[in-house]
Order: sequence, then C-alpha cells, then structure tokens
Amino acid sequence: MSESVLKTLSGPVVLLGAGKMGGAMLEGWLRLGLPPAGAVVLDPNLPAEAAAALAARGVAVNPPLDGVPPPAVILLAVKPQVAPQALPAVAAVMAPETLVVSIMAGRTLGFMADIFGTGAAIVRAIPNTPAAIGRGVSVAVAGPRVSLAQRALARALLGAIGMVDWVDDEELMDAATAVSGSGPAYAFLLAEVMAQAGAAAGLPPDLAARIARATVAGAGALMDQSDLPAATLRQNVTSPGGTTAAALAVLMDEGRGFAPLMIEAVAAATKRGKELAG
Repeated sequence: MSESVLKTLSGPVVLLGAGKMGGAMLEGWLRLGLPPAGAVVLDPNLPAEAAAALAARGVAVNPPLDGVPPPAVILLAVKPQVAPQALPAVAAVMAPETLVVSIMAGRTLGFMADIFGTGAAIVRAIPNTPAAIGRGVSVAVAGPRVSLAQRALARALLGAIGMVDWVDDEELMDAATAVSGSGPAYAFLLAEVMAQAGAAAGLPPDLAARIARATVAGAGALMDQSDLPAATLRQNVTSPGGTTAAALAVLMDEGRGFAPLMIEAVAAATKRGKELAG
C-alpha cells in the first residue's frame, strides 16, 4: 500500500528541513519507492556533502521555488521557532490539492491554517527519535479538510519511519507527545540509573553500564515481539519472594514508586507542551 501510494503521486514531495528526523523520513520514502526525482529538499543549512550526495541520487536540493511543480505533499520538518519565517515561502508554491504534513512540535493545526489557508489539508504529527532506525512511533491528527485518500497518503509517509496512530482530538497531541515523543528519553534514563544503581551495589561502572543498556534494549525487543501485555511480561519475570519481587516492591510502591513518578512526569511534559503551543 505505502509503496504504491508513493510511486503514483501527482507531484513532488517537498521536504522543508532535512535534519535528523526529516532526513530519516526522506530515506524511508526512497526505500518505499518514491522516485528520487519526486523529492525536493529545502534546507539552507544542509551540509554541502549531504546536499551533494542527495543531488547525485537525483533529489532536487534547494532549487528555485518558482521552478518547483505544484507539490503533492509539503512535509514540514523545521524547528518550530523558525516556522513563522520559513513556512510562507513554501505555502506560495502549494496547489489546492496539496497535503501539508507537519512534524513540528507545538505548532497547531490553527497556526498552520493561518499560513497555508483555512482550506488547506493539514496533518499534524509527532514522531520520535527511533525513527532514525525505522522504529519510530508517530501520533497524528488530521485537520477538517483532509480527505480519506490524503489521510492514507499521510499514513504512508509517516509509516516509512515506523508505526502510526491517530487521535481525533488535537488536544490529545500534548499527552501523546509526553508519552511517545519524550518517551525514548525515559527509556534511556532507565538504562542510565540502572547502571548507577549497579555501580552503587558494587559492580564495576563499565560493566554496570553495559549490562543495563543491553537489558533495557533486550527487554524492549522482547516486548515488541510478544503479544503479551507489558504487565504479563513483568509478572513472568517475577518469582514470588524472589529478587525481582523485592525490587518491584520498591518500584511499585503506591506513594513513592515508579508509577506515581511517571504519572507526574508525563503530566509535566503535557503541561509544557500546552505552554509551548501558546
């Protein structure tokens, strides 16, 4: 499905911003069959070596905008703080049927409608950093002008870097960002503090760091390949009265354990997301 959609677009995919996330998405599209000539990259800060490599593959890099055909898609992957200056130029080349997909944090559908027009088909999405290895999670919301075909196209574009889920209410995007967008940092912190705890228990710090990192990564891979709920997987590791049970009695304490801390953390991230969105 994704391959056929990306091979039959009526115009190019214009990528505004080819940093880590934008670049990962572009590579995913090309893997899924988007012809290199069907991609246009706009990024004045793209390193010369990277720009030359893309151009050698047939991707148009920073061409004059007046020569760009009406795009099928405009993908916004710039930093949100430069959006007011960067977006109007690409808005000028869009066609009535152009789909606008934004992966900018904190920039709402309303903000983008002010620039691209209230009749524009706009999808707002938040991917996370495992997109760099094709294991990202994107949560998306579609504006009122997005057709079913455009929604399928947005799914194909975002699906090139991992799984895609949708919410119907844009107000939920801040909570989704707090879980999936910020979530990789929580997992990295888990490995970090496990290593610190192992060293505090007497392990050589380098050994503690290696086994903590591998354990978190291995547990994530196991959970990904299993159909069992996370709670069941946890229970399968826990023997009554054993070492894991002793540790979990601390981590699952209702007052000071992991759950209340995570609830507080996600609430703080959600609140900050709403503040950034204005």
